[in-house]
Order: sequence, then structure tokens, then C-alpha cells
Amino acid sequence: MSFVKSKEGQVLTKPLIAANPIMIQTLGVCSALAVTVQLKPAIVMSLALMTVITASNVIISLIRNVIPGKIRIITFMIVISTLVALADQILKAYLFDVSKQLSVFVGLIITNCIVMGRAEAFATTNTPKMAFMDGIGNGLGYSLVLCGVAAVREVLGSGKFLGFEVAPQALYDIGYVNNGLMVLAPGAFFLIGIFIWLSNTFYKGER
Repeated sequence: MSFVKSKEGQVLTKPLIAANPIMIQTLGVCSALAVTVQLKPAIVMSLALMTVITASNVIISLIRNVIPGKIRIITFMIVISTLVALADQILKAYLFDVSKQLSVFVGLIITNCIVMGRAEAFATTNTPKMAFMDGIGNGLGYSLVLCGVAAVREVLGSGKFLGFEVAPQALYDIGYVNNGLMVLAPGAFFLIGIFIWLSNTFYKGER
């Protein structure tokens, strides 16, 4: 049996398209609107969320049998907020300019429904190995949409990709103008809608 068809493979790959947290579950949309004007901040945000969701899944899975049911949400918040604080401090120490661009949105990972949802729905009922796979899968699914939206917005909105000019000067010479809608939140709304439409149209697997 191939890895993709195994239980671990399904947990890892299903969030990429079939159960994508943004396209299918419409979670984490706020950051998809706010940090996708440029690709570099989107990549950093994706890595930060993937790290937090994976680490929190594993930690919560390890302690799931000793967490009192009545305070489980508070326990999840403590674990997640600690990891987010660490991620925020690391970004400020090593990627300060990007950290300034991301502003409060790294801190708001604490309230991201994807992270809390996976802790409640998956990590509390599965082994650390499976929780790790689930965290990586959902982190990659989130990153796929976030970086895809950011790449399109940066190219169409500013004629750049990762900060480098990609629109030829000849286009501007003949009257081409960057699409101002792409640097605004409605541009991200339209792109996410297109991503959802493409997913529903072309993906034929089970939801």
C-alpha cells in the first residue's frame, strides 16, 4: 500500500485540496486577506502558522489523557499562545522587517480557527504521530492558498515577484497600469473565491 493511500498519507494530503482549511472550510480567511499583498510576508506567515499548528497538535496529543475536560479549551489556548509568542519573538529577532509587515497578524494566530480547530477535533483523539501529520497537512493546505493568492496579487498589483520586477518596461510604455484592486482586500476576496471555484470545479475526489 502506497503512503498516500495509508492512514498517515490521507491525514497529510487531504487538507491540501479535499479538506483545505481555507478553500473548503473557509477558516483563516482574515490572514489570507491581510498579509497577501506581497509573497514574502505570506511565506513567513505560512511557516509561522505551520510551525505553531504542528507543535501545538503534537503537544496537545501528548498530554491529551491528562487534560481535564472542563478546562481543555483554556489548556489549548495556553499551549498555542506560548508557541505563538515564541514564533513572534523569533521573527522580530531574525526577520524584523517582515515582522513589521505582518504587524499583529502573527499574534492573531492564537485566535486562528484552524489551529484551535485541529487541536479540538484531531489532536485530542489521535497519537502524536498522527497529530504531527495533521498539523503539517493543514499547514501546507493553508500555505498553498496563502502563497498562491499573494503571488497573483503581487504580480498583478505591483508588477513584482518576491520584490523583483517582472513586468517588462515595454508594457508600461504602451500604457499598462498595475491593477490597483489587487493591493486591496477585495482583490484577495475575489482570488480566494476563484480558488474555491477551481477546487469545486476540477477536484473530483471525495470531500
